[in-house]
Amino acid sequence: MRFMVIVKADSNSEAGVMPSTELLTAMGKFNEEMVKAGVLLAGEGLHPSSKGARIKYSGKERTVTPGPFSATGDLVAGFWLIQVKSRDEAIEWMKRAPFDGGAEVELRQVFDTEDFGEVLTSELREQETRLRAEVASK
Repeated sequence: MRFMVIVKADSNSEAGVMPSTELLTAMGKFNEEMVKAGVLLAGEGLHPSSKGARIKYSGKERTVTPGPFSATGDLVAGFWLIQVKSRDEAIEWMKRAPFDGGAEVELRQVFDTEDFGEVLTSELREQETRLRAEVASK
């Protein structure tokens, strides 16, 4: 099972304040533990929303809104993509993350091809498998 762990933004991350050396060191150690355990697939911090944009789709129309965005608690400051055996295991890993001071993460399971059941034709399944293999080989 794959899970996206979404690190919620706060006023500091939105202001572009970099984490302390201590937190970066602890985070590096935590990430290394996940790599050694074969859990970590990807993980990155994100620039503040002031450097981003949102694109809204309405039919064929596209509306671009440049950042920054309000509602800091709904914004993302970083993420991990992890692979574990269960939601409980994902929770246990994230309970070990070296955050303090009110930080918050959200855990969401990533869909696998099998989750779509009969909706995906065999052609779409083959395409998905081929694309995943291409990405993994790069």
